[in-house]
Amino acid sequence: MSATTGLVARPEPGEPTDDLPGTGNDVVVFVSPQRTLWGDGEAVRIELPAPWVKHVGRVADVLRHIDHDGPSGPGRGPIAFGALPYDRSSAATLVVPQVLHGRTADGDRWTTWTTGPGFLASARSGDGRATRPHPSNVVVHATNPVEWMRTIAAATARIASGELTKVVLAREITVTADGPFDAMALLHRLRALSPSAFAYAVDGFVGATPELLVSRIGDVVRAHPMAGTLPRAGDPDADARRAGELLGSQKNRVEHQITIDMVHETLLPWCSYLDAEPVPSVVAAGPVQHLATLVEGRLSRPEPSVLELVAALHPTPAVGGWPRAAASRVQAELEEADRGCYGGPVGWVDADGNGVFGVGIRGAQLDEGARTARVFAGVGVVDGSDPAAELEEARSKAQSVLSALTRV
Repeated sequence: MSATTGLVARPEPGEPTDDLPGTGNDVVVFVSPQRTLWGDGEAVRIELPAPWVKHVGRVADVLRHIDHDGPSGPGRGPIAFGALPYDRSSAATLVVPQVLHGRTADGDRWTTWTTGPGFLASARSGDGRATRPHPSNVVVHATNPVEWMRTIAAATARIASGELTKVVLAREITVTADGPFDAMALLHRLRALSPSAFAYAVDGFVGATPELLVSRIGDVVRAHPMAGTLPRAGDPDADARRAGELLGSQKNRVEHQITIDMVHETLLPWCSYLDAEPVPSVVAAGPVQHLATLVEGRLSRPEPSVLELVAALHPTPAVGGWPRAAASRVQAELEEADRGCYGGPVGWVDADGNGVFGVGIRGAQLDEGARTARVFAGVGVVDGSDPAAELEEARSKAQSVLSALTRV
């Protein structure tokens, strides 16, 4: 991706989502611009004890011992899908589907069965396509805006005192319905609103994130950190002007550079070569636009698993803050909410350590009965942040998810 000072459209992923079920709550999915992976049935559930970041090596051990029938290569064979908690000190779970379907953007298709092709019929209970009525009535409850702006002001004061440089604070919104939400229907709505995003549905966590945390395919490693945001107006000329404002904003450029430096410095020890774009681009992401910088390199041997890279990077300053320990402490004191998977890594990994993980934002966590959805929208607070502006940013970021949830 070349550096630019204009609004950039991310690569379209082709049409690999054509094969996805239209409805259903028991399917695991991860869609990236390069490939679509989705599975049904549950072959294995891999439990990572707390803290999950210390036990990611267990995943490859399990995957290597799963019998399967299907092609080999990145994204093939047994695949573990994970929506990992934001809290690094928590336990985590990854799911290996009984049947895995894959398709690349150029049309290459494959299917992997954990116990042979004859297992497909039993794995697809009800095939996941049965029509489920969308809830007809929903109730939305959000953190009081005045109280939330006071929280932003408190964080800004602590930053001004020198306690930390940046902290990301999230506003919680709860959507309660009179019937169950349908995870796949929600995913398709979010994809329609953000067709270039990384779409995911894992264990009731459903969304379409614009941000790549890290990918590792062979010896190629990529990250695409995003930090610094302005709302979009929906008019090309107005959005182009706002893109210029975003690039010219000292507050947003400082916030962005903190994240790029951390990602680059974290990945560098694993790489024989690593480079970052010299100038950020502006990426459109639904109702908002972000500053983004592509980081890409070659891994040294032995190549780390993508989960090792995930554990080292998470949380980046884009969703946590900086320094990490101080930001985590301030988040715990001021947010007073369990983020769950919001802001955590979400994606897939194969037995050879290949995989793609996005940052778990622009999504909703459905409860066990799928009648309640928790939505978070976060903002990066730095020195001089304006509470009213941060509230509007949080509202803009939540807009696409709330629109998809409340559509009747």
